[in-house]
Amino acid sequence: MTKPSSAIETLIDMMARLPGLGPRSARRAVLYLVRKRGQLLGPLAAAMAEVAQTARECVSCGNITTGELCPICTDPRRQNGMLCVVEDVGDLWAMERTGAFVGRYHVLGGTLSALDDVGPEELGLPRLERRITDENVTEVILALNTTMDGLTTAHYVADLLEGRVRITSLAQGVPVGGELDYLDDGTIGAALKARRDL
Repeated sequence: MTKPSSAIETLIDMMARLPGLGPRSARRAVLYLVRKRGQLLGPLAAAMAEVAQTARECVSCGNITTGELCPICTDPRRQNGMLCVVEDVGDLWAMERTGAFVGRYHVLGGTLSALDDVGPEELGLPRLERRITDENVTEVILALNTTMDGLTTAHYVADLLEGRVRITSLAQGVPVGGELDYLDDGTIGAALKARRDL
């Protein structure tokens, strides 16, 4: 069996480190890229080099951008008093894919964790408090994951901001198109507790 050259093997090893790709998937992806190097590999390498040079955190919300402020923070239509607090940029992007939220975001960059020595300062909670005052925020939507650390962080933030703004959280329960038989017990329990009148 012929082994790929060291440069190609290095690329396969690097690709295999990406989330969702293992060694076999990375090998297939690299083989495809090499075969389509004119249409894909060159432009991909150029785009990656540019992102490596220009990507940074938005100084206001923590989103990934290429300027000082991201397009969401500079959009005047989003100055509506709503601020959605998320754990990381991936969560922000997931919210944006829905097109349902038209306010601004605040990326914590994680959750409170005594074991990992992550406290309020590490999450930029003082910056969140400043934004609420500076940007005339009237509602904070806590869109944190429903893990133990996520729930602990949500309660901490809610206590921190209590009496200053309206605090809401995402509804929890049965997803659209979900079948009860395939859902976990926690999801069904949360859906039952969050029931509403028809």
